[in-house]
Amino acid sequence: HVQLVESGGGSVQAGGSLRLSCSGTGFIYGMYRYCMGWVRQVPSKQREGIAVINTSGATKYLGSVKGRFTISRDGANIYLQMNNLKPEDTATYYCAAHWNAGRTCDPSSSRFDDWGAGTQVTVS
Repeated sequence: HVQLVESGGGSVQAGGSLRLSCSGTGFIYGMYRYCMGWVRQVPSKQREGIAVINTSGATKYLGSVKGRFTISRDGANIYLQMNNLKPEDTATYYCAAHWNAGRTCDPSSSRFDDWGAGTQVTVS
């Protein structure tokens, strides 16, 4: 049973930066067998996948964050470096995972099986 814990959220002014971290446990054969992603949600809206990293380390991004956000992986942790933040980036950010083999790893279509509790990011 995969467990994910996010950290690093907070409040920042527009144009600023934040780095989110996600620590995971319970992976079968290790995190590198999973598609790992960051998903965000604004109240009353659907969750929105914004970045993923697959088993080979390839990354994909939602268009609106491409060039500003970077997802990375290190051991049993993943990170989301967020630069040039905008007020529309305000949301709760979730770390998510699903077994990668035989499944698409894409921010717009991945069906994640495991989720963290989320961390709030507020940009003013």
